[in-house]
Amino acid sequence: MSEAYVDRDLSWMYFNRRILLEAAKPQVPLLERLSFLGIYSNNLDEFFRVRMATLNRIAECDDKSLHSEREHALHLIKQINKLNNRYAKEYEHAIHEVTRQLREENIFLLKEDDLDDDQQQFVRRFYRQKLSGFISPIWFTAVKQLTYETDENIYLGVKMQAEGRKVFGYALIALPVMECGRFVRLPDKEGKSYLMYLDDVIRYCLPMIFSGVNYVYFKAYSFKFTKDAEMEIDNDLRNGMLQKISKWVKSRRKGDALRVVYGADMPKDLLKRVMNKLSLDKLDTILASGRYQNHKDLMSFPDCGRKDLKYPVWEPIIKPELNSGESLLKLIQKGDCFIHVPYHSFDYYIRVLQEASISKEVKSIKTTLYRLAKDSKVVKALICAARNGKKVTVVIELLARFDEASNIGWSKKMQDAGIHVIFGVEGLKVHSKVTHIGMKTGNDIACISTGNFHEGNTRMYTDYMLMTAARNVVRDVNSVFTFIEKPYSPVHFKELLVSPNEMKQKFVKLINDEIKNKQADKIAYILVKINHITDMTMVKKLYEASMNRVPVDLLVRGNCSLMTGIPGISDTIRINGIIDRYLEHSRIFIFAAGGEDKTFIGSADWIPRNLDNRVEVITPVYDPQIKADLRKVIDFGLRDNCQGYIVDGTGENRPWTTDSDVPFRSQEELYKSYKE
Repeated sequence: MSEAYVDRDLSWMYFNRRILLEAAKPQVPLLERLSFLGIYSNNLDEFFRVRMATLNRIAECDDKSLHSEREHALHLIKQINKLNNRYAKEYEHAIHEVTRQLREENIFLLKEDDLDDDQQQFVRRFYRQKLSGFISPIWFTAVKQLTYETDENIYLGVKMQAEGRKVFGYALIALPVMECGRFVRLPDKEGKSYLMYLDDVIRYCLPMIFSGVNYVYFKAYSFKFTKDAEMEIDNDLRNGMLQKISKWVKSRRKGDALRVVYGADMPKDLLKRVMNKLSLDKLDTILASGRYQNHKDLMSFPDCGRKDLKYPVWEPIIKPELNSGESLLKLIQKGDCFIHVPYHSFDYYIRVLQEASISKEVKSIKTTLYRLAKDSKVVKALICAARNGKKVTVVIELLARFDEASNIGWSKKMQDAGIHVIFGVEGLKVHSKVTHIGMKTGNDIACISTGNFHEGNTRMYTDYMLMTAARNVVRDVNSVFTFIEKPYSPVHFKELLVSPNEMKQKFVKLINDEIKNKQADKIAYILVKINHITDMTMVKKLYEASMNRVPVDLLVRGNCSLMTGIPGISDTIRINGIIDRYLEHSRIFIFAAGGEDKTFIGSADWIPRNLDNRVEVITPVYDPQIKADLRKVIDFGLRDNCQGYIVDGTGENRPWTTDSDVPFRSQEELYKSYKE
């Protein structure tokens, strides 16, 4: 059955292409297509920074006992680079098409040679007043390696020539995107909007930048590189293998470049200098591309006042039962409540914290934090609670990738306010999203979410939160914090599925029960909405369910190692991958249980690190109305013939089809449903 397993990294490439396909859809609003192109580019950067770095390290390791792993890594690198080259051509075509259609909408991206007299004056003034102080050219002859340059930047390699002589100079300029933005908006004219890439503004200003040297002809070519962000400490490698590879990586410093993308028109002499300064080897990726790199900036492309070229605004829906003016804490104590962001406002959760911070009935608040908003209202409410004498405990994950510095900063502020801050568990990332509110009366409350307590994410990610006072569930949530504080003490969970304890075993049992029920002619099915499925045990279990004719319907946004449609193995498995205006992030699990419908939500995907190497929490849902709503979320997803793609392990990403010819877009229909 191993041949029916799609490698995680290949499946990730297939997933990212679904985002690229969304950017190519004519029916998607034009500025949203630009945003999807930015998301694709940003995803690819992170993939190379982390996953390809790991594969490169495995491929470089010459420990004989790891021969098969090394060969597999080399094979994967070859496949990924082949896909990357193919997708890069599709990407360039999509960029060209979107730019062309922007012109049809009177939005023009000008190059340095396109400017009229007024626009040239504007650009020169922009350079003098804002840009000049941030431009610091470096001569290629002055540096041995590009060691201190960050892969967050885009660079211009500049080739210049003295008048009448074949004397050339070569310099490097880092684009000050953080300070000046990637796009410079020029004055509108006659109902037309004009913008320039910062790259082209600098190209126009090269004579001013190098006014003190004896060169008169200038040409600049963009390039970017991706650095090794170091092997994931919570990756899927077995421990022994990880330790062996760690011994061999000393020969390659953390932060070496492993991927370079450059303008295809860059002259060979300049390209040679760039490559020499980056110390690439034969396993690294070198890709000739278009005029501009680092397209992640397209996510913040100016809208030029053209709201008609973006998705219509969907304001968060008011929940009347939570908006009555009654105490939210008391409402939750009366019966389970839920919010489904961004359809509903995340402010309801913040209001729970704010109310708890001043309530005389509340004695303690405990919560886990993985990623935090820049100006976090969650943290402000927790600080308020601590100052009001509540015992506040926060578990914050310092190893949340690319948010480490932010989390350290927030930790210090919380500690200064008297909050007891716990920095996770040694050897385990704390990825669960749970809050416990302790009441003096003993009628405690818990909030269990599928996503981060992060106001920014909750405007873009679909996530589900259960707010409950059910005693057994709340008691288990409190035990999660006991486990985190004392990870080697025995903790038993009656209701929750918690990793790394027994979550995987309990999921396996739930699938086994469906197989037994099918064999006994009882109602049996598996419905799952999840981000990723790559864990071999779970893949094999789903195949086993299918071989026993259990219907398995899955909504999988990202990595998926399953292959569908294999006779006798995966006939009954269907997988829809939805890409739309919101990032599908909630994890929902429904098992028929002979007609009872056992329903769960939580933070864990079915991948090894979530099931084995992280603290994750999945909770059962008992309230009939909430269970019905979760079933509706999955049912709507399976009906989505507008934004769905068939995930079958081939990477073809064909459109999802249903028995109905009537267009059905699940996110739009969910919004309408909640509004009604």
